[in-house]
Amino acid sequence: MSSPVPDDGVRARQRQLAGDLRALILSGDIAPGSRLPSTAELTRRYGVNNMSVTRAIAILKAEGLVEGQRGRAVLATHHRPTVVKAAHYPDPAAPGESYPWITDNAARGRSGSSELIEVGERPATAQVAAAFGIAPGDAVVVRHQVLLLDGHPAELVWTHYPVDVARGTVLAQNRRIKGGSPAALAALGHPLRNAVDQVAARFATVAEFIALRLPEDVPVLRQFRVAFDDTGRAVEATIMIKSAQHYEVQYDLPESSTGL
Repeated sequence: MSSPVPDDGVRARQRQLAGDLRALILSGDIAPGSRLPSTAELTRRYGVNNMSVTRAIAILKAEGLVEGQRGRAVLATHHRPTVVKAAHYPDPAAPGESYPWITDNAARGRSGSSELIEVGERPATAQVAAAFGIAPGDAVVVRHQVLLLDGHPAELVWTHYPVDVARGTVLAQNRRIKGGSPAALAALGHPLRNAVDQVAARFATVAEFIALRLPEDVPVLRQFRVAFDDTGRAVEATIMIKSAQHYEVQYDLPESSTGL
């Protein structure tokens, strides 16, 4: 018989239960289509009543991780996070092809799309200014869009460019860019050589929570990417706010880093 699960003393008990079940689902220990432990088992293991179990299951339903109805078995869904490679920068799309966000998700059986929200010049934030070597508050060109998975908001994106690179170009126009920004930058004489990512986890701001339609108690991943052209100049800085239930980040390490 398994030992009772201790109370962490901070979170409501239903959130603790949801957190444990979430971890088992995302790790594959509760496989897609498998039944979750029964209400009786969960109430015994966590020392809670039926209502706490019901509330925990409701949290997981809101995240799309389980499905079921009152009085019936609750099953883990086939929803799993999309794996994205750290420091992966997409190549320009070939003529006539969709942007990699669309084609990559189609290959996974998902529907990827994007909506352009706004394009214009804005004052540079401290982090963007440091990347470009300009003063905070100096003007930069910003493209803001939302990326959708299967019709649901999954990622907010703000892409910044130095004004001497983007002003008066297709990057500053309020329309989609054929082939994406890598193709536009290459055409402007700034082919991209590499990019550096910083990834952090935190809880969403109010605006992010609303825009991403987040279920309760779900953090976001904040990815800050700086892309460099073939001269080593930083020509693109992107802030990506990813809904954490939609993504996992994969790191490919060289053999010398694995200790093998």
